[in-house]
Amino acid sequence: MRIYGNRPIKTLPGQATRPTPARVREALFNIWQGTINGCRWLDLCAGSGAMGAEAICRGANLVVGIEKSSQACAIILENWQKVVKPDCQEFRLLRGDILQRLPALAQQQFDRIYFDPPYSSNLYQPVLEAIAHYQILAAGGELAVEHSPKAWTVAPIASLELCRQKVYGNTAIAFYQLPTPE
Repeated sequence: MRIYGNRPIKTLPGQATRPTPARVREALFNIWQGTINGCRWLDLCAGSGAMGAEAICRGANLVVGIEKSSQACAIILENWQKVVKPDCQEFRLLRGDILQRLPALAQQQFDRIYFDPPYSSNLYQPVLEAIAHYQILAAGGELAVEHSPKAWTVAPIASLELCRQKVYGNTAIAFYQLPTPE
């Protein structure tokens, strides 16, 4: 797999993690073009760390990832260390269950959050509720949730506003923001 700048990164063999397709990564970073440099990025269910690595390459100041698999965490750290610029960027990786790790981020806010759980998991609703409850999304920030275009059922969350959805073949992304004050 290759990311921004034609940089190679590693992935876990098999289907243990499902890397976001290159076409979808490119589309997302085109949508968020001009907002990554200097941002605080949160990569949830980080998998290979490709999305966080892209954010690092594009100038994010802080990249934090959460991943449950210890094998994936080793690959993520290796991938991120390959692309980080030691003089200007910080990254951290939290290993463990996402719902147990999110409370540790309650004192931080992120400008861009990418959430890509296993499509068949029951993580969507509770994680979105936790992001809202712990106020992890910064004002003016945006949350992108990767999901299957065939099965997307998330009840509305009062403090997150669905602002758009995009479909790219077998991958869809729902974008959320904080509601605009009236």
